Amino acid sequence: MKTLFDTNVILDVLLDREPFSDDASFLLSKVENSEIIGYICATTVTTIHYLATKALGAQAASGYVRSLLSLFVIAPVNPVVLENAVASKFEDFEDAVLHEAARHAGAKYIVTRNLSDFKESKLPVFEPGEFINSIESLKIDGEQGA
Repeated sequence: MKTLFDTNVILDVLLDREPFSDDASFLLSKVENSEIIGYICATTVTTIHYLATKALGAQAASGYVRSLLSLFVIAPVNPVVLENAVASKFEDFEDAVLHEAARHAGAKYIVTRNLSDFKESKLPVFEPGEFINSIESLKIDGEQGA
């Protein structure tokens, strides 16, 4: 199950944001156990480092980014992704970039807490809890983990 995780889901785990961190942590454990092929956008990495540095300090932020790099496939941002994001009907450019990076990297799903930001998505979009509840049916439909 090639799944791109929005920045907010990763931050829920990093910053232990209740009540969201439990579902996000569960999904990241599925990535860690190779039950889900997890993707994050290249822009997510820079955002996470910036916010983690402010919250936890530079050393902790760098360690967290290293962990993310070992755990996730990075969906690159290149000129094609940016051109498609500009041409999209997304209201928020950052979300458009994340969506286009997911599509171009081959992700099949996006997990976010902001469904309304992805109403123009060409990929199925789930909130974390909804994705957890859908995992088994997605496997039945032929999408497997790693």
